[in-house]
Amino acid sequence: MKIFFSLMLLFLPFLCRASAADSAWLVQNYTKKEVSIKMRDGIKLYTIIYEPKNHTKPHPILINRTPYSIAPYGDNVFKAFWNSHYIDYFKAYYIIVLQDVRGKYMSEGEFMDVRPFIPNNDRQTDEASDTYDTIEWLITHVKHNNRKVGIFGISYPGYYATMGALCGHPALKVASPQAPVTEWFLGDDFHHNGAFMEMDGFNFYSSFGKPRPIPAKTGAPGFQYYTRDNYKFYLEAGPLKNLARLMGDSVKFWKDLYDHPNYDQWWQNRNTRKFVKYISKNTATLVVGGLFDAEDCYGAWNLYKSIENDAHNNNKLVMGPWSHGGWARGSGEFLGNARFGKKNSEYYQKNIEEPFFAYYLEGKGNIKKIKEANIFFSGVNEWRSLSQWPPANNRNTILYFNANGKLNEQRPAGTGENFASYYTSDPAKPVPYAEGIHFARTKEYMTDDQRFAAQRPDVLVYQTDTLPTAVTLGGAVIADLYTTINTTDVDFVVKLIDVFPDNFKYDSTVDGPGNGRDYTMGGYQMLVRGEIMRGRYRNSFSDPAPFVPGKPTEVRFELPDVAHVFKKGHRIMVQVQSTWFPLADRNPQQFVDIYHCDAKDFIPCDVQIHCDEIHPSAIILPILYNN
Repeated sequence: MKIFFSLMLLFLPFLCRASAADSAWLVQNYTKKEVSIKMRDGIKLYTIIYEPKNHTKPHPILINRTPYSIAPYGDNVFKAFWNSHYIDYFKAYYIIVLQDVRGKYMSEGEFMDVRPFIPNNDRQTDEASDTYDTIEWLITHVKHNNRKVGIFGISYPGYYATMGALCGHPALKVASPQAPVTEWFLGDDFHHNGAFMEMDGFNFYSSFGKPRPIPAKTGAPGFQYYTRDNYKFYLEAGPLKNLARLMGDSVKFWKDLYDHPNYDQWWQNRNTRKFVKYISKNTATLVVGGLFDAEDCYGAWNLYKSIENDAHNNNKLVMGPWSHGGWARGSGEFLGNARFGKKNSEYYQKNIEEPFFAYYLEGKGNIKKIKEANIFFSGVNEWRSLSQWPPANNRNTILYFNANGKLNEQRPAGTGENFASYYTSDPAKPVPYAEGIHFARTKEYMTDDQRFAAQRPDVLVYQTDTLPTAVTLGGAVIADLYTTINTTDVDFVVKLIDVFPDNFKYDSTVDGPGNGRDYTMGGYQMLVRGEIMRGRYRNSFSDPAPFVPGKPTEVRFELPDVAHVFKKGHRIMVQVQSTWFPLADRNPQQFVDIYHCDAKDFIPCDVQIHCDEIHPSAIILPILYNN
C-alpha cells in the first residue's frame, strides 16, 4: 500500500517537521467547524473550516479538496498542521478549508476517478462546478473573508486543484497543482506510454477503489498479501487477468482499465491538459513537482507546458530534487543514496510557495521575485531561475549507440551484424526495477544505483568516455531506437544514468547529509531518468500495431524532462532493456490482448538494437550551451 500510504501522509497528520507554533496555539487562535455544502444538484460535500479568531482584518481562503479524507473529524479535534510548513498559513491567519470530494468519505454522491471536465457547464456537475459552488458558499457564509481564494493539492488533490482552476469563479485568485494527476495513460501513476504500472495500480485500487455506498469516516482495507516480496508476488500472480480475479468485481475503475487498453476517447476525456484554456487570466497558477517523483513526474512538467501554450494567465513552474510530495514533508536534502546539499524543501516553502500565495491572496510582496521557471539542477545541486522552460539555450544533441558499448556523437559508419547489439527478453525472468527484496514500491528507485542491472545479459549498456567538461541537460530526453525482433510485440525501457568516478565520495560539508547508510559511491550509476515504451504504441497510442518479425523498425519516444549536470570526470550511460518488473507489467511479447491473455501467451523475444549508419540508434539529449 505504499502509494496510498504516502499520499495519505500528505493530508492526514502533516508529519515530518517541528514548528514554533504548537497545538495549543492553534486551538487558542482558531475555531474548527464541520459543515455540509450543497452543490447545484443537491448533493452535499462534507467540509471542515479552520477559521481564525482574529477579526482585525478580512482573511484569504485556502482550499484543499481531497479523496483521501479530511480526518480527523469532530469539532474539537484538530489536524496536526503544526508539524509542517502549513502552520505558516495559520500564523498568517488564513481561513483553511478541507473538503471530502464527491462520493468519498463523509461527502454525499457518487465518486468517479478523474471525472472529466464539462466545458461551458451550467447545470451538470464536475469537479470544476463543485469547486465553484464551494467557493460561492464560502465567500457568502464564512465571515471575515477577503473574497480572495486559493486552491492547492498534491497528487490526486493536485488534479482537483487543476479542475478547480477551470471553474472560472472570480474570487479564485490562485491555484497550485502539485505533483498533479494529469494523464493516466501516457505518463502518470498507472500507465507510462501505454504500459500498465501494475504494482502501483493494484496496491492503490485494492483499497481506494472499493465502493463506499454511504458516507463513512474510514476507508476500506487493502489486499492481504501472502509474501513481502513484491517481485515474487507479481511473478507468481501471472497475467493481468489473474490480478483482476484477486481484485474482485467491486472496483469499477479497475474494470475500466481493462476495458480501455488503448488511448481511446474515454482516456482522452480524462486528459486535464485538453482543458487548461478555460483557466481564467485572473487565476494565477503555480505548478510544482519533483525531479524524482515516481508517480506524477510527467504531470507536473506537461501540465505547466500546456498552461503556457493554451492559457493566458500568470503561470509559474517549480521542480526540485524531491520524490512524490517531498516539498511538503522532509528536508529535501537527499533521496536514497543521492545527496542534494541543502534544505531544499524549506527553500521552496519560504521563497516560492508562501510568497506566491501571499501576493495573490493578501496583496503582499513582489511577484517579480518569483521567476517563470524555478528549477533545481541535480549533479551540481543548485537552484536556477529561468525565464522559460525548456530553457531557450538548450539544443538537442545526438549521442549514438555503438555495438562495442560506446556512446558518442559520431554517427556509426558501416552495416551488418557487427553493428548491432543483442539480448533475449524472457518474461519468465524479468529485469527487476530495483535491487533487493521489497514489499512496497520504493520511492528511491528514481535515483538508485543501476549496477545490478548492468550486470544482466538482457540489459544493454552504452556509455561515453570520461567527460572532459561538465554537460548540463535541461528539457525532454528522446530515445530513438532501431530494432529488429522475432516476435510481434515487445517493450523498451531506456534509462539515462550518471556514472560517478571510481574514487568518488560525498563530502557532507558540501553535499549535505545522507540517509545514514554507508554505501559505496565510487562507480555509482545514478538513475537520472528512466521510462518504458510499450512497443505496439510506437506509431499511435490509439491505434496499436504489431511488429513484423525480422523487419527493422524505429521506436522513438520521449522521456520526462530532466534538469541535471553530468560533472567533469563522470560518464553518461544509457541502459536498454525490455522489462522493468514489477514496476510495469510484463508484455507477453506477442500482439495479444495483454489484459485478458493467458500465461501460455508469454514468450521470449530476441531483440536486436541496430547501431549502423542506416539504422543509428541513439539518445537525444537537451544540452544547455553557454550556461
